[in-house]
Amino acid sequence: MAREELTRLTGNGNGNGNGECGKDDCPNVYRTASGSFVVQGDVSDVFTAPAGEGLVEIPEETLREAFRALGW
Repeated sequence: MAREELTRLTGNGNGNGNGECGKDDCPNVYRTASGSFVVQGDVSDVFTAPAGEGLVEIPEETLREAFRALGW
């Protein structure tokens, strides 16, 4: 799936309040056409995820921004 096929819910150039986002390198939450979510963040190694899965860490504000975008 290409990034262009996703709906970006967060980080639309506002850096989650700090003005530094804009190069697609910020923590972000995306929604897929099927309604699931793709999360972009810093790789985490707090525990080993099962095969085929990965762990990312994102700031609370990024999730709050995604919830607001969805009207939750």
